[in-house]
Amino acid sequence: QSIGCDDYLGSDKVIDKCGICGGDNTACKVVSGVFKHTLTNLGYHKIVEIPEGATKINITEMSKSNNYLALRSRSGRSIINGNWAIDRPGRYEGGGTMFTYRRPNEISSTAGESFLADGPTNEVLDVYMIHQQPNPGIHYEYIIPGDNVISPQLLAHRRPGEPLNGQLGMPESTSHEDEDLHRETDILTGQSAGTFPVIQPGRFPSHQPENQVPAMQPSRQNREHNWKQVGKTECSTTCGKGSQYPIFHCVNRVTHEEVPEGYCDSSTKPIPEEEACNLFPCPAFWDIGEWSECSKTCGLGMQHRQILCRQIYANRTLTVQQYRCQHLEKPDTTSTCQLKICSEWQIRTEWTSCSVPCGVGQRTRDVKCVSNLGDIVDDEECNMKLRPNDIENCDMGPCAKSWFLTEWSDRCSAECGDGIRSRSVVCMTNHVSSLPLEGCGNNRPSETTPCNNGPCAGKVEWFAGGWTQCSTECGSGTQQREVICVRKTEGNFDVLNPYECSYLEKPPSQQSCYLKPCGSKWFHTEWSTCSKSCEGGFRIREVRCLSDDMAASTQCDPQLKPEEKEPCNTQDCVPEIDENCKDKYYNCNVVVQARLCVYTYYKTACCASCTRVANRQSGFLGHR
Repeated sequence: QSIGCDDYLGSDKVIDKCGICGGDNTACKVVSGVFKHTLTNLGYHKIVEIPEGATKINITEMSKSNNYLALRSRSGRSIINGNWAIDRPGRYEGGGTMFTYRRPNEISSTAGESFLADGPTNEVLDVYMIHQQPNPGIHYEYIIPGDNVISPQLLAHRRPGEPLNGQLGMPESTSHEDEDLHRETDILTGQSAGTFPVIQPGRFPSHQPENQVPAMQPSRQNREHNWKQVGKTECSTTCGKGSQYPIFHCVNRVTHEEVPEGYCDSSTKPIPEEEACNLFPCPAFWDIGEWSECSKTCGLGMQHRQILCRQIYANRTLTVQQYRCQHLEKPDTTSTCQLKICSEWQIRTEWTSCSVPCGVGQRTRDVKCVSNLGDIVDDEECNMKLRPNDIENCDMGPCAKSWFLTEWSDRCSAECGDGIRSRSVVCMTNHVSSLPLEGCGNNRPSETTPCNNGPCAGKVEWFAGGWTQCSTECGSGTQQREVICVRKTEGNFDVLNPYECSYLEKPPSQQSCYLKPCGSKWFHTEWSTCSKSCEGGFRIREVRCLSDDMAASTQCDPQLKPEEKEPCNTQDCVPEIDENCKDKYYNCNVVVQARLCVYTYYKTACCASCTRVANRQSGFLGHR
């Protein structure tokens, strides 16, 4: 038959989720959830609060990440992963219970970190996440006592170690001082004045079925041999509370000499009970945590680790005050680190010329991220905030625009009859000089002009004459030919109206032609306004050598370059005759000689003489 949780044969009682033997799961409540909040700031973020009295605690990261779980008491004492130092996986005491901290293998496992504890807790605990990358989700679950309360009458029938409403009656130590270590020793030896006495295994009476008849034992006086304690086993530890057991041998009652165990009744041999030994605490030691990640991915950074003073007692490692480790040299908690030398930005070329000859354009230069070995690496390897500009605007000054055109072609497009001559016209910016030129505007100069080489002679039927020469010596042009409707007679051809040949397909009379690339040619603007209206001024124009794609060139023949400046308005200046400007006196020459023309009266009275002298003086000054 099976044994129930109450240690009775044939019992079907089991421990419910609240930890009560034969319970109905109503004495407690399961609290669970998933923390999925999106976090932005790096550092510690509170996840969940574990209340006092919680049992079966499970805090698990849903998948592996670079984040860490942390545990702290409400009083502010760090239990696991505090003060930016990462503890090693292991068992840590806090809140009256023992937490198991697990961190699966970082290479072969995809599981996340976890805190596990049986409880119950004797104070409120806070669970945090050290946020470094997106939160994969944290699952939490614990059990707290419900509203049902066990009456005091049930305490007399409570089995040793059995939970009461989900909480163990045995108090646990949370302090790290010697007095707490001694208190724990007292509890384990049954000397504590706690709420419930702790009964060692085997010290409480076992239940026997009522129908079982006790075996008859011979009287003590009739036994010649009995069991005697002759010593104890070696203590399991040299310090920090170990365990040992008494050793019983079969001896003669009178002589106390050891005899084979077969002489004694095996059913009367005492069961060895565990006894505490070497209760004094072990020497304190420095527990060194793992180094945190380097604060910088390249260059000199810092890393931290947690250093705790610890003592081992009763197979548990407790955190104690640091003065207990003063006999040992404390390891460093911070250290410099350098994963690699940082890459740096290098300017490989000078600025290029501006992309436009005038106006606002751009110029560029080559900027690369170079490693400490001189290799070009991705830009992300360098600090993007320090990247020099590789493109910037450049201002080449305002642009002026003018029409540039070539000379008329020498050939007419038709050998006879009406044809055309052509030239090239292009609007370009003027950035060479500040000539008095107007903008291009909408008055585009004509590219063709009519020409006529005389009447054409009559031909035959739809008669197509030979193609004329190309309208341009180079580049794209046109060719024309005469197409007429004629009738052949004896020795003659009669020209007919075109409609007489309308039923026939008429040959084309014009086609495009291209002899050769023009290469570079001289282009010039229109002449500017003459600088003077008479007595010889000058006018100017801009001349440029341009290639087929209208780019500046130096391949033009200098001897064919058109003039850039020529005289204009060379005629003499003729003063306007004012009929009202006359001499009123016959001796006005005396006024002129006396230089009295500067006065208004004489300038009016001798207007003609004074005006004539003034014109001569202005002409003299102009020739100077």
